[in-house]
Amino acid sequence: MNKSIKALVVDDHPLVAQATKNLLQEIDVIDVVGIAMNAAQCLTMINELQPNLVFLDYQLPDESGTEVAKHIRRRYPDIHIVIFTGIEISDLYNTFIDIKVSGILSKESSVTTIKNMVNCIIDGHTILPLSIFHNLKLSNTESTQQEFRLTSEEISMMNMVVKGATHEHIAEQIHMSKRTVDNYLKKIYDKLGVKSRLEAIERFIKSNYH
Repeated sequence: MNKSIKALVVDDHPLVAQATKNLLQEIDVIDVVGIAMNAAQCLTMINELQPNLVFLDYQLPDESGTEVAKHIRRRYPDIHIVIFTGIEISDLYNTFIDIKVSGILSKESSVTTIKNMVNCIIDGHTILPLSIFHNLKLSNTESTQQEFRLTSEEISMMNMVVKGATHEHIAEQIHMSKRTVDNYLKKIYDKLGVKSRLEAIERFIKSNYH
């Protein structure tokens, strides 16, 4: 842990970005090499500065944290990404785990928690809120694949959801009641292992069905 860890802070709020930088600089092994204000600047600075750790705000003016994290992971698989956000994104935990980010932190976290997170990541671990940890369930690959099988009707419905169709519009298109559509989509969400529309869309888009 004596080796210097280069960190990049990505946040479009200057005061928050500077405060995050100052906090990280208090960790002995961290050297904050820059601050990026948007996704485009983030990717440019990563290419130029080659950081080991990126503290990434989820809400950026030009792209979502999900997409930025995907870009970083594809181009620089060894970089540690910490999603650092002021909004509730618990519905996206599975998505970020799939992307293989190294941590997810609320901006309301204590200074101690933030420092502990960084030190854990450096040590090959991460930190989860107890509320999330208690809901985690390990499943084998076979059972996960079985739950993820969609029928042709379910695939058709999810394609409409991805395009922004409401439950009422889907009901009109496939000549079913809205209540039936609600039940179908609940079943689909269960198969996908998600709880929200946003998470279902992201999971479906990444699947072989889309």
